[in-house]
Amino acid sequence: MSKVINLKRGLNIRLKGEADQVIETTVRITRVAVKPTDFFSLSPKIVVKPGQQVKAGDPIFFDKNHQEIQITAPSSGEVLEIIRGERRKVLEIVIQVDGKNESAEFIRQDPLKLSRDEIKDHLIKSGLWAFLKQRPYGIVAKSSDNPRHIFISGFDSAPLAPDYEFILNGQASTFQTGINALAKLTQGDVFVGIRPEQANGFFSAIKNIKINQFSGPHPAGNVGIQIHQLSPISKGDIVWTINPQEVLFIGRLFESGKIDFSKVVALTGSEVFSPKYYKVIHGACIEDLLIKATKKETNERFISGNVLTGKQIEASDFLGFFDHQITVIPEGDYYEFLGWAMPRLNKFSISRSYFSWLSPNKAYRADSNVNGEERAYVVTGQYEKVLPMDILPVFLMKAIIAEDIDKMEQLGIYEVIEEDLALCEYVCTSKIEVQRILRDGISLMIKELGS
Repeated sequence: MSKVINLKRGLNIRLKGEADQVIETTVRITRVAVKPTDFFSLSPKIVVKPGQQVKAGDPIFFDKNHQEIQITAPSSGEVLEIIRGERRKVLEIVIQVDGKNESAEFIRQDPLKLSRDEIKDHLIKSGLWAFLKQRPYGIVAKSSDNPRHIFISGFDSAPLAPDYEFILNGQASTFQTGINALAKLTQGDVFVGIRPEQANGFFSAIKNIKINQFSGPHPAGNVGIQIHQLSPISKGDIVWTINPQEVLFIGRLFESGKIDFSKVVALTGSEVFSPKYYKVIHGACIEDLLIKATKKETNERFISGNVLTGKQIEASDFLGFFDHQITVIPEGDYYEFLGWAMPRLNKFSISRSYFSWLSPNKAYRADSNVNGEERAYVVTGQYEKVLPMDILPVFLMKAIIAEDIDKMEQLGIYEVIEEDLALCEYVCTSKIEVQRILRDGISLMIKELGS
């Protein structure tokens, strides 16, 4: 019987625009892109040039510091352009999709009959290794490491997040193949976290995994929270994480010997006419999805990911490498009369100064207005109310600001990445950029101690 863990601390933010459980398969994706900026601490070396024809699975760039980590093309087509920013930093490699869906050829084999090194070699050559993320730090895993365990969260508790049980439905065999491959990469276990209501669902029939149930508000679905509850990370420990849809990529590789980067994303948010799921190519241009989907009555903000951790993008931009959701909300470019003192009857807040607590199940049309500016950093106890981890987040932030590495280690920096503290930033009275500060601290740790 799986272990049940009840989490009481956290916060569910109810927003309008949840995706209906309908998958739209008729959208034609014309362009895809790979963005090196999606990979923290990776130094890209580009191996393609504009005008070059590529197949899905062909190398696009590799990491100069760890050359075994290579990123491959999501689809067959022509390399349209390589977009650079300041100091010639590579921002995007854009590919014009040819519609043929041709793939580079790989070996079709049962992972249960392969050794760890053979599986690792397949994942590296196909580019699928990049989907394995290491904790601590949330960076691409190193192939030379042997993780203590591999963790997968079978549900996402973030606002308007996609339903993985719905997405994975009918693909149990492929998912099982992916799990069989992952199980060979660790001497420990492959843990999958689910909601109690998923106990008899999709994951119950999957072998070679250990299931644990998590109840409670967001961030219960964050894999970092689940790791903390099951097997906390100390100095020197390494575990790997991966998203359920990315397990399907691995399963398809071993079942067919080809790369298939098709996936399902949720188009969500209050500014979407009919929020639903879309079957797209990994790295798809979101403009192909938004042509008739958004209201365009207001100035909109487009987010690759969810409202807490996603990245703001333009309507003509591309889906992030690790994202499975697009959110569209109103832009918060306005000022309010009386500011915070104005009575608010239609806005969500954790404070009882407003009245959202009287309607706990109401969904809100939230915008990007932060309702204030950065101010003195004070201890309020707000962070601890929304973080189900045994760490002191405010003191961790202060240790990072002071660049005190010893204190950062003692206060739990090995256990968290941005998504784990995103709610702390949301509820912060002082408007502190918690996620940015945390990533600065992780960068300092890697610089001083290595990854």
